Amino acid sequence: MFPTRTASGGTGHSQKDPNMSTIDSSSDQRTANNAVRHTYRTLSEAEKGAMQAVKDMGSALIAKLHEIGGTDPSGDRLASRDLSLANTHIEDAVMRAVRHITA
Repeated sequence: MFPTRTASGGTGHSQKDPNMSTIDSSSDQRTANNAVRHTYRTLSEAEKGAMQAVKDMGSALIAKLHEIGGTDPSGDRLASRDLSLANTHIEDAVMRAVRHITA
């Protein structure tokens, strides 16, 4: 499952589309389907591991928010505005850490 935005601006998690081709974020092939960033450098194994660890920590923390609020992790809602904001900040923190690692 992966984070998504709902029409109302909330966040949640949805199942992967079985028809969608996927590329592991730590793969050197991650540049194949990106229309924005035109060049990438090859990451070291340590950088790939760090990126995966950051993403795993973010995912675990988002799961904890659902546990705290008593909501379904596969759903698209958190229990309160504060937990939704925490989710948004976690997503932002993960993105910025990954950008630092991959810069």
